[in-house]
Amino acid sequence: MSAPAGLAGPVPAARFHEQALQKVFSVMKQFKFPSAYTILFLIIIFVAILTWIVPAGKYDTRMDEAIGKEVPIAGTYHHVEPNPQGFEDVVLAPIAGFYNPDSYEANGIDVALFVLIIGGFLMVVTKTGAIDAGIAKAMEALQGKEKWMIPLLMAFFSLGGTIYGMAEESLAFYPLLIPVMIAAGYDALTAVAVILLGAGIGTLGSTVNPFATVIASDAAGVSFTDGIFLRLVFYIVGLLICIVFVMRYAEKVKRDPKASFVADMYEANREHFLTSTDAADVPELTGRRKIILLLFLVAFGIMIWGVAAEGWWMARMSALFMVMSIVVAFVGRLGEAEFTDTFVDGARDLLGVALIIGIARGIVVVMNGGMITDTVLYWSEQAVSGLSSIVFINVMYWIQILLSFFVPSSSGLAVLTMPIMAPLADFSDVGRDLVVTAYQSASGMVNLMTPTSGVVMGALAMGRVPYEKWIKYVWPLLLILTIGLMVGLSIGAV
Repeated sequence: MSAPAGLAGPVPAARFHEQALQKVFSVMKQFKFPSAYTILFLIIIFVAILTWIVPAGKYDTRMDEAIGKEVPIAGTYHHVEPNPQGFEDVVLAPIAGFYNPDSYEANGIDVALFVLIIGGFLMVVTKTGAIDAGIAKAMEALQGKEKWMIPLLMAFFSLGGTIYGMAEESLAFYPLLIPVMIAAGYDALTAVAVILLGAGIGTLGSTVNPFATVIASDAAGVSFTDGIFLRLVFYIVGLLICIVFVMRYAEKVKRDPKASFVADMYEANREHFLTSTDAADVPELTGRRKIILLLFLVAFGIMIWGVAAEGWWMARMSALFMVMSIVVAFVGRLGEAEFTDTFVDGARDLLGVALIIGIARGIVVVMNGGMITDTVLYWSEQAVSGLSSIVFINVMYWIQILLSFFVPSSSGLAVLTMPIMAPLADFSDVGRDLVVTAYQSASGMVNLMTPTSGVVMGALAMGRVPYEKWIKYVWPLLLILTIGLMVGLSIGAV
């Protein structure tokens, strides 16, 4: 029988439940989301476990002379001797992620070295005082108009994405832009969003990107100009949505710094990214420093030209910034010892980013070593067979979303999936070019947030933005873009 109202019978139970809830909430508050290194290593372990569960299999391949890569042949999937990945494979995966002679897509050593050299170059430029002086002058000129940096810069980075798939090379711009955004009254997350979402939405809406659209179209047996109108719509509309999304957040942070997703790191970030926080300490923009800033801009201009027009990759870009570091040190009158110490200090600051890139590539090493990549592709092939046009293209989009988590390389995903998935469109009365659009839209979407991408995790590490805070920030945008993409793909399938 329950105690009469007002008596103390049920109180101990109520207090017990209240105390239990308080303990639960206390534990939840104390929980700290793991670092990027832990997240990536846990994914490696998860994928290794999958190699013990998922049947091993392979497609036969042929050399596609047009793209210079081996591509799988539809209808040739077969089971092979399993090769489950054990403890040794897991601990070696991050090492193989830096250098794996059996899988170019898994190699990260060239990107990691590029990041270290960029760190050295930026530290040398910073040592001369040119960066601080330039930022101060820019903020003075943009007084009250700082917000217009966001659409202009996002449009610039998006062009790199849509034209040539700007990804790893965008890492060079984070150390440059983050101090500018913080000095303008925004936060580090705003700077990361400007570059990552700007270049990312351009890649999602690739128009002539040779590393995504062209390779995928060739593997699908269509011209890369087929379907370009829909991809152009995705690019323009997506860019406008991203610009509005970032600008709204940036203005909110400027009005109230406590609204920042990284508000708890506000002072620490200002101290870390801004060498001079007191106006009296800001160096003067002398003629020598103007020359150094010009050399600084010329270096990035040469890099963009080299990648877009000459097909440069990490080795040549790294050599460019190494040479420019020496030139800047000479103009800035840094002694030999001062130059080398400064360069090494800058590289040391980005060592964590370089390690993240290698660990992320290790995931691909484990999947390929366990012979399960082609099995996942085969299951995907079976999932879309015989579907109606609208259902087919939307299921195709979500399959590419899933595969993109495990194969974050856009060119690698194109070579892996298009020879198998594109011909299936013929049976659902869907154009193969629409399959290409679904693939690059899904790949671009995932590469805005996936922890398996060295670009994403490297960008967040540079901005000192915890991964869980980036997800909390970006998920509404991803939802809006996903709905828009699915509507657009459905219309294209009609």
